Amino acid sequence: MTGRATSDPLSSPFADRRVIDLSEGIAGGYCTKLLADAGAEVIKVETGTGDFLRHRNHGRDYAGDSPLFRLLAASKSSVLVDPQLPTDVEFVRSLIAAADVVVWSSDSALAKVEALHPETIRAGFPATSVVAISPFGLHGPWAHRAATDLTIQAWAGGLGQRGNPGQPPVAVGGEVDAWSAGTYAASAALATLLGGDPFGALIDVSILETSATTHALHPVTYRSMAGKPFQSVPYVNIPGIERTKDGLVGFMIITGQQWQDFCVLVERFDWLEDESLMYLTKRNARADEVHAGIEAWCAARTTDEIVELASTLRIPVAPIGNGQTVTTIEHFSAINAFVRSADGTFVQPSRSFRIDGDSAYEPGPAPRLGQHTEQVRAAETTPRTTGDAEPHAPSLPFEGLRVADLTQFWAGPSMSHFLGMLGAEVIHLESTRRPDQIRNNSVRALTEADWWEWSPMYQGLNTNKLDVTLDISSARGRELALKLFAQCDVLVENFSPRVLDNLDLTFEDLHEVNPRLIVVRMPGFGLSGPWRDFTGYAQTLEQASGMAWLTGHPDSPPIVPNGLCDPLSGAHAVVGLIEALVRRRKTGLGGLVEAPMILMALNLAAEQVAEYTAHGHLLRRTGNTSSVIAPQNLYLAADEEDGTRRRWVAIAVSDDAQWTSLCRVLDRPDWLEDARFHTAGGRCAHQPELDEALAAWCAMRASDDIVGTLWESDVPVAKVLMPHELDDIPQLDARRFWQDLDHPLVGRIKVGGHPAAMSNVPLPLHRSPAPMLGQHNEQVLCGLLGISEAEFAALEDGGLVGTIPAGATIQW
Repeated sequence: MTGRATSDPLSSPFADRRVIDLSEGIAGGYCTKLLADAGAEVIKVETGTGDFLRHRNHGRDYAGDSPLFRLLAASKSSVLVDPQLPTDVEFVRSLIAAADVVVWSSDSALAKVEALHPETIRAGFPATSVVAISPFGLHGPWAHRAATDLTIQAWAGGLGQRGNPGQPPVAVGGEVDAWSAGTYAASAALATLLGGDPFGALIDVSILETSATTHALHPVTYRSMAGKPFQSVPYVNIPGIERTKDGLVGFMIITGQQWQDFCVLVERFDWLEDESLMYLTKRNARADEVHAGIEAWCAARTTDEIVELASTLRIPVAPIGNGQTVTTIEHFSAINAFVRSADGTFVQPSRSFRIDGDSAYEPGPAPRLGQHTEQVRAAETTPRTTGDAEPHAPSLPFEGLRVADLTQFWAGPSMSHFLGMLGAEVIHLESTRRPDQIRNNSVRALTEADWWEWSPMYQGLNTNKLDVTLDISSARGRELALKLFAQCDVLVENFSPRVLDNLDLTFEDLHEVNPRLIVVRMPGFGLSGPWRDFTGYAQTLEQASGMAWLTGHPDSPPIVPNGLCDPLSGAHAVVGLIEALVRRRKTGLGGLVEAPMILMALNLAAEQVAEYTAHGHLLRRTGNTSSVIAPQNLYLAADEEDGTRRRWVAIAVSDDAQWTSLCRVLDRPDWLEDARFHTAGGRCAHQPELDEALAAWCAMRASDDIVGTLWESDVPVAKVLMPHELDDIPQLDARRFWQDLDHPLVGRIKVGGHPAAMSNVPLPLHRSPAPMLGQHNEQVLCGLLGISEAEFAALEDGGLVGTIPAGATIQW
């Protein structure tokens, strides 16, 4: 019935599942793309002229459906209905009755139909799970407020933290929060299907919570622990993205050693003597001076020269990719990062993960509007039922799953964190010689007692876990680790590939001790290819993939989004793991899930390469404006702090009704009559004129007044918050996004939840705080692995296990 390329039970583990897609736009489109790629049959229900993404043209005169729509709709079918006809609404409900999952978005034309509201569907069809994607979630004081990508980023704090001094802060380009919401929605839906409960679930995805989860380094947890915000003004990374002799290159310096190596690279040996420059905050305070030195050195060299020199010093570095260049990068070709669309008219990224080394991906064709209407109407369907099952408290989807968690920093821990929230037993494996390096991100000085327990990011990412320290570089440590892995279902790690190789822990070694073990590996650039062993952080992947290319002001080099790749890599890896778990049910064998961060990043930047290869159109950064809607920008409000206006507001108009409302609020009937502003394209062409008027209007009003006035008229608007101000948003409180936890050493801290509120996962999500270093050594080594108390004591005496980092300075 559909355009699915294959229904092989191993390559398409969810081939027996049906999804009804009532959504429009990127978030629902990407969610259902991930489900279709997993083999599910996806029937897209459209109205009128179809999903508005069909007509997305970035101000250009293109015929046919947009490349972005065709990319997201690959392998789906399309049914056309008229929501004004009761018979058509009942037809859609009959499709829902036979579906495993329904995906709904608040920006769809069908969202206005009460009979198709998520809660109405759940009440009528208890066996069907419903994924609802909306800006603020289905409930709470902001549930029905208007929003756009820009205003969501403003409320979530990510926008406020990013920017050059003297310029407005800047949003991440490419509507990344919509892609993120689709990712979280798909991972939650697949987890629910994996759980197998005959009763479905309501999965309520808030794009605000998606943005809050991905754009900043647990700022509310930081403030609750440090008593002050992590940052109070926007900043950019120094070094960051720099102009070269022939283009752009990106750096990401995290550690003191990397800064010292960078000083050697750019031949500024005088900087080596200045210890203050080891810290990003100090470099930002001397930005003009430091930038001048970096710019002069980079401008004299080509991008390739710099990448080769920097990688030799193991400095995280990458060329700045975009829609034109990413397909020419040798490493991406070597790992089969791109494929042709089914119709051969454009290039798109391959899947974000591979199972057992299989990189083959053949997307099916995207449907014409209503192409499958007659077939679907004629087909017989069997409504899903709960059978004889009685309503019950659901078991958590990953209950009974044991996970060996070798991850560090943000990307890997965010994956295992989700597994723990949903019931898995997660054993975080560190060592006293090499503890999780995110512990170094501490609010305590390294000379203070227990500083390693005072990392806000560690506390935010590791709730519900057990913690074991074991030196697996030793013979006995490796032996005990293998004994642990033999009793696990999953092992997940996010080191560079050489780390496990050097420890003689290859997939073959692991598979030998436990044939059912699923190994999830999350290297930056993959397990093969010329960049295999490159050092890289999330920012490095954002630079190489094109995500950074669309972020920043048009007249300046791009600005790194600064970390989104980490949590989103974790969410994509969850999708890969779930597929592998379904395969294991069929075969009895585990497998290797390779989920390189770069493949995830390329998927989130997919529109760029699709647009360029289809039409030769290179998407470019537009600051806080847009190529498809207007007006959209940031404006200074009248609020003053120490005599200076610092509070920005974001205003965006995404459709004609909102434009009419804005004109009435501003008392500008002339704008309504002006033919130049009758279309979004016309308004985009005259954005500077609209900006001037809106800036003057906002300058006379306090930010709270601006928000209240425009929101009451259904115009998307937001205050541009700093990340720590998220704690003050009533919508997040109403949805119980925050949870207070009592840590035995740190005391009471506040941690964030998950963007997908799942009715089958009861609150609180965090059943225990993040564990202390080695807190569960005895429980796991003696209780689970069965070693004697005498051997445990010997392991402690020998330094193979412990609760204090080796070489740590302790104050008693």
